[in-house]
Amino acid sequence: MSNAMITDIFSGEPNLTTTERAVSVVLGLGIAAAAAQPRPNKWLSLAALIVGAGLAIRGATGHCAMKAAAQQV
Repeated sequence: MSNAMITDIFSGEPNLTTTERAVSVVLGLGIAAAAAQPRPNKWLSLAALIVGAGLAIRGATGHCAMKAAAQQV
């Protein structure tokens, strides 16, 4: 099941503009870098790292599953 979910999230036609991709990568890497700093709340750092990595991957692949789902409605 998890392999199918991963394929669904990262497959598909690129549906982001160049600007959206660039902003996603820059913000994602910035959030992930901020999360790597030592913090008293480890769970918040982990959440920020996951969000930052997700944004960076979204920008690198050029495909956003949420945007694709919203366009189908």
